[in-house]
Amino acid sequence: MVRPNQIATELPAAAGGPGARHVAQRPLRQSGLLSGEKLKRAVTERARAEGFAAMRVAAADAIPLAPERLRAWLEAGYHGDMAWMDERTAERADPRALWSEVRSVVMLGMNYAGEGDPLAMLAEPDKGAISLYARRRDYHDVIKGKLKSVAGLLAARGGAGVKVFVDTAPVMEKPLAQAAGLGWQGKHTVLVSREHGSWLLLGAIYTTAELPADEPERDHCGSCRRCLEICPTKAFPAPYQLDARRCIAYLTIEHQGHIDAELRPGIGNRIFGCDDCLAVCPWNKFAAAAQETRLALREELDGRPLAELAGLDDAAFRSLFAGTPVKRTGRERFLRNVLIAIGNSGRPELADSAAAHLDAPSPLVRAMAAWALRRLDPARAAKLAPAALRNEIDPQVRAEWLAPAGHREDAA
Repeated sequence: MVRPNQIATELPAAAGGPGARHVAQRPLRQSGLLSGEKLKRAVTERARAEGFAAMRVAAADAIPLAPERLRAWLEAGYHGDMAWMDERTAERADPRALWSEVRSVVMLGMNYAGEGDPLAMLAEPDKGAISLYARRRDYHDVIKGKLKSVAGLLAARGGAGVKVFVDTAPVMEKPLAQAAGLGWQGKHTVLVSREHGSWLLLGAIYTTAELPADEPERDHCGSCRRCLEICPTKAFPAPYQLDARRCIAYLTIEHQGHIDAELRPGIGNRIFGCDDCLAVCPWNKFAAAAQETRLALREELDGRPLAELAGLDDAAFRSLFAGTPVKRTGRERFLRNVLIAIGNSGRPELADSAAAHLDAPSPLVRAMAAWALRRLDPARAAKLAPAALRNEIDPQVRAEWLAPAGHREDAA
């Protein structure tokens, strides 16, 4: 997840416009432009050449129910502290409100499926589990360039205006992808494809070109509830509804503050993101492993010992996670997550890794260090508590030291 306005979105209306030397002095080459189905075929071919696994088109007015659904989700408070979700809601729910000239929306999906069981690392509590999408180069950087290539063809061959988006503006990618026929929003609210399961990264191109729209995809979830039932923190109040405030992906990536005590045990050893609801989807059986080399998995990021991760200084953290989504969270929140995993590990030998951060500059880190130490070595924590409390002024850190033994999250 990325906040708005982080990536430039607009391309010129045509590659052969004013200032393009290679077409200078050529008057009105309209006969060379494509439109309709021919233009769509050319775009499809370019998308395939760029490594996109799927491409479909929706009309600009294809998600009429989006405003009401978005409003209900926001009113329920399910967006947590993602304040930007409550901004520019009219533009988010209707492409035409964001750009009045848009006529078609080209939705593209890039496969990021891996090989093997993406949940296997959960069985090794002394190691850190990182979401599949984050164990590789940041997909925003990869997809952005590829989207611009496809959009550039639209501009050059269709004379069309274009804007490209990779999770960077008020764009509802998943409803638009369903309207375009890429897949449907499953009960876990993520897009599901019959060909690629839950493993598609989405990008969008808004264009002034009138492209033939594809048929929307219907829901194929049936009576299956696997994604709802596996969630460790019960983040789905109902099918097709996600309460981000309880979602491990949100808590470990987007949430900037302290994580509620009752939710920490459910996080287990997940230190960045969560794949549980995605991985159990039966439609994944049709997904082949991703082939895009720029999104190749970095095997060295999977299953690093928690003790090693807790010992990373800022320079080592930046070096290890350079170019990946993990780096964007910063070391402070990363350590918060690692210390929660240490506290959940049940491994007393990791108590030293927690104790090493009791004097960390960040109260976010100190609080989780105290929590983890109290879970792994209560006697040692009791001896250290008086001195820690004498010097501690942060209320959240003090609360972690003073919480009764066996308080509510231990039974969660």
